[in-house]
Amino acid sequence: MLASLAMLFVAVLLLLFLLQGQRGEKFPPGPRVIPIFGNVLQLNLKSPIKDLERLTKKYGKVYSIFFGSRPLVVVNGLEAFKETLVSKAFDFCGKPQDIMFNYAFQVQAHAPGVVLADYSPIWKEQRRFSLMTLRNFGLGKQSMEQRILAEISHVTKVLEENAGGTMDPHLLFHNAASCIICQVLFGKHFEYEDEFLKFSVELFHVTSKILNGPWGIEAFRLFRASRQKRLQFMAENKKTRVPGKPRHFIDCYLDEMDKRGDDGSSFCEDQLCALLLDLHYAGTDTIANTLLSAFLFLSYYPHIQDKVLDGKDEVSFEDRQQMPYVQAVIHEIHRKGDVTPLGLYHSATKDTELMGYSIPKGTIVVTNISSVLNEEGQWKFPHEFNPENFLNDQGEFVKPEAYLPFSAGVRMCLGEALARMEVFLVTVSLLRKFRFTWPEDAGEPDFTPLFGTIQTPKPYRMKIQLRETP
Repeated sequence: MLASLAMLFVAVLLLLFLLQGQRGEKFPPGPRVIPIFGNVLQLNLKSPIKDLERLTKKYGKVYSIFFGSRPLVVVNGLEAFKETLVSKAFDFCGKPQDIMFNYAFQVQAHAPGVVLADYSPIWKEQRRFSLMTLRNFGLGKQSMEQRILAEISHVTKVLEENAGGTMDPHLLFHNAASCIICQVLFGKHFEYEDEFLKFSVELFHVTSKILNGPWGIEAFRLFRASRQKRLQFMAENKKTRVPGKPRHFIDCYLDEMDKRGDDGSSFCEDQLCALLLDLHYAGTDTIANTLLSAFLFLSYYPHIQDKVLDGKDEVSFEDRQQMPYVQAVIHEIHRKGDVTPLGLYHSATKDTELMGYSIPKGTIVVTNISSVLNEEGQWKFPHEFNPENFLNDQGEFVKPEAYLPFSAGVRMCLGEALARMEVFLVTVSLLRKFRFTWPEDAGEPDFTPLFGTIQTPKPYRMKIQLRETP
């Protein structure tokens, strides 16, 4: 009797999984779903990009895969990407709230920050304030340029100490990027050996590899420990704060809280704490990994460095418009760096259509940015590092429509202006002073990055030589 009941129970469970894994008539096609597992066993989760390319060739630019019984729609190529994030931006501007990453990252459910928050009036209010405050502190302006140049002097000192030898630049670029955004957030420059800086860099490095495998207790512990450290900064800040005279992002936010009083707005200290993590994370890991990609490519292709040096000895961000080849190199760095290959997942805010398929409300949508940045027909040299991708026959800088490393639409990267300025200034400034080459005994470089929410080049060493001053 018990055996019969158990068999019946198993049969019912299998039937439920089979029914849940069925695709509707107009739902995007995809591979056959395995009960319980979905399509997980058919993907290399440590590096799924090749598998997604294979599925694109078989099922088209828009297809679906299942994680367990839950469907995800994967969007590939420029045409589908534009329809998803531009033409129908508000149909797909939601963010899924019931995935593991959110539970770890958003320590307080009522204070989700902006990066992973669902589309809502609260999200719009917090994003608008964050962007306005960052601009007030110089985002994209000369004052931010001065902060970046000051940090470059610290990077230069480390490189000078290693001139004539080789070094692994991974930690150096993460420290520098973190210090730059910390000056805006906390009004303080951290030494590279500071415990908070070292903790933050380790947090970003570990947790950005979320998609490489199952989550563990360590990730939850790190995010909670990070929250406590941010709360400590906020408490210390209050001791010296003068209302109405903001020194940094924290002061600006607290001033906004004072101004709003008890008006029922979304401004609260928990939300401030979440925003600090959002901005610190985004302002560190994406930029640092782009710089790592830059010097990996430039070390292996030193002839490109020599072309970058043509022109002024001292360069400002404004000069970029008169430097077509440098512009091409920097844009190619962002393209081939491809640091956010799948972006952050979106969700449908209502029942809608995409490329002729029916997409129910709440469906998770994965925008394969990597497929756009490497799409055949959109680039002269889609699969190699070549600045010619951004130059016309006259040597003038051109930006193809498929250049979308910061995504597009309503949810595009909040820190795009900072990333563009920082990568340009760091790259050009360091090339003015140093020559970077691939070590003779290092063998061929492996340009395949380590996959993650934010992916990074595999560890490498570069040879550093001081350039002769004229």
